[in-house]
Amino acid sequence: MIRAGVAGLAAASLLLAGCTSNDKPDAGPETSGPATAIAHDGGTDTQVDDPALDAALSTPLEDSVYPDIGDPGVDALHYDLDLNWAPRTKTLDALETLVFRSTADAEQFQLDFSHALTASSVTVDGAAVEFEQIGKDLVVHTPVNADQRYTLEIAYAGTPKPAAAPTTRSDFSTTGWTITKDNEAWTMQEPYGAFTWYAVNDQPSDKALYDFTISVPSPWVGVANGELESRTTVEGDTVTHWHLSEPAASYLVTVAIGNFEMTSDKSSSGVPITYWTPRDRPKLVKGLASAPAGLDWLEARLGPYPFDSLGIVLVDSLSGMETQTMITLGITDYTTSPGVLVHEMAHQWYGDVVTPNDWRDVWMNEGMAMYLEGLYDADKGGDSVESVLGYWASFEPQMRRVSGPPADYDPSTFGEGNIYYGPALMWDELRKRIGYDAFFALASEWPHVHEDGNASRDDYLPWLEEQTGLELTSFFDSWLLGKRSPPRS
Repeated sequence: MIRAGVAGLAAASLLLAGCTSNDKPDAGPETSGPATAIAHDGGTDTQVDDPALDAALSTPLEDSVYPDIGDPGVDALHYDLDLNWAPRTKTLDALETLVFRSTADAEQFQLDFSHALTASSVTVDGAAVEFEQIGKDLVVHTPVNADQRYTLEIAYAGTPKPAAAPTTRSDFSTTGWTITKDNEAWTMQEPYGAFTWYAVNDQPSDKALYDFTISVPSPWVGVANGELESRTTVEGDTVTHWHLSEPAASYLVTVAIGNFEMTSDKSSSGVPITYWTPRDRPKLVKGLASAPAGLDWLEARLGPYPFDSLGIVLVDSLSGMETQTMITLGITDYTTSPGVLVHEMAHQWYGDVVTPNDWRDVWMNEGMAMYLEGLYDADKGGDSVESVLGYWASFEPQMRRVSGPPADYDPSTFGEGNIYYGPALMWDELRKRIGYDAFFALASEWPHVHEDGNASRDDYLPWLEEQTGLELTSFFDSWLLGKRSPPRS
């Protein structure tokens, strides 16, 4: 996620954009009552025993910051989402097919699923099962066994309602599926909010593979993560199929629907890049022209771009998210600035390839992306690195006082400046200790250590000590857990 920009020199006003939430999602009615599902034709060709699904095996955890979201009993492997959006009625009509692994023996399992959507049928391995929608949960009443894989199919419909995102930030107030005044739609959903438009294990420790089929009235088009495998017109609808071949956490998934025009580009290393911009605002694509050079700059420091393709979709928002392979950005001069583009592209290594398994460690994503943004701005803007970081250091202590230490923050202030600037300053101090080349040797190596998986500070910090040969416990504790900002060297 990105910063919202500066509203003066005071620290507290420097907020960071992206999707965030703290309070429990809007639970809605207590229960819709038990139901017996009817089998639904359709679904996916993915088979539960497909060895390709092994890439998405995870160890789901109960999140320490937001424990009410997700279910550690479910290890989602592959979501196939067939989404039909009707702008006139603001209705999403969908068929979801989920292959998952049960992590334990249980008489039932559950997924996060908004009360604004109504499931009409649920099957497990082709057989109708009983289910309930209780608050924000879809509870499926069928026994499951540890380490066994199942195919869950859900037919549902409704008008998605975004989840509340309590925060002091000024650039957003909700997460999840968002409907514009023209009935276009887009999604940003950190730390949760995917449950507002599909049934999901909505926690970062459970990464999965995805396929999307999106049907919308032409000339509108549906955009999602991964590679665009087909685009056809069927009875007046544009139908796109997107395939994401690397596992992603649910907060990194995106869908955007509107009258978009696609523009193709390429980095000097050959990474294909697409820009999806509103058709009636053709000049907006020029604001993204710095992306290839920014990607070149990152590859020189972090190594080859970790995915097969890169996209950027512009939506009616003031915020932005590092959604995997298809970055979602609001339409402002700030969100499309070269530094912000570098920040979001840096997340493809830090946050997307390696994802924290608990929201306590969101600093692992944001600190490095923020540091790289600062280095890039200094490099391209003619300022010294010390000047840029010295300015950050002038307001970082206030952010820490207001929202807490970066790795022990107040849950009601998720996504505030404390998780960005303090860790960025910390990385600069480590760079000074070990040298520029050694620092970026580590920065480029870490994404390979847990490639396409999850990690925590308990993995990351000992690894850094091992690689550097330094005892860094007090260093990291002071920067990440200290109530006061450490002095800079």
